[in-house]
Amino acid sequence: MNAYLQNLKEILDLMTDAVYWFNRSFNICKDIGIKQGYSEQELDNLEALASRFARVVDIIISKVFRAIDKVEFEEKGTMIDVVNRAEKRGLITSTDRFREIKELRNNIVHEYEKGEIVEKFKEIFAASPEVLDIVDRIDNYCKGLIAK
Repeated sequence: MNAYLQNLKEILDLMTDAVYWFNRSFNICKDIGIKQGYSEQELDNLEALASRFARVVDIIISKVFRAIDKVEFEEKGTMIDVVNRAEKRGLITSTDRFREIKELRNNIVHEYEKGEIVEKFKEIFAASPEVLDIVDRIDNYCKGLIAK
């Protein structure tokens, strides 16, 4: 296995570990749901979900897509180039929607106002199945790359 494929495999393992914890938090938080008031435990669980969501999106953007580009001998390019290539590969359904997911990730990482917390959780709940779908698409696509 060449170095680029080995790197991709290691990054996919990192993504798989992060997705395990993200999915665990998502399943816990589905039972909590969206409401006006939360207990401290519920807030802890929702904050864990937000953090894990941001981590998975970050791994996809900054590591997975770029590692796939290296395996396929693509030029480094800008983030827009990377995301456009991901759409062409069928890893994401829309660059516009993926941009929204990335912006949500940025908002989580760069903090949000306490009053915005319920709205952010709504957005995370809405985007989580899409992120998990992207992960499945990545896994399927990369099986073909690694098998070559």
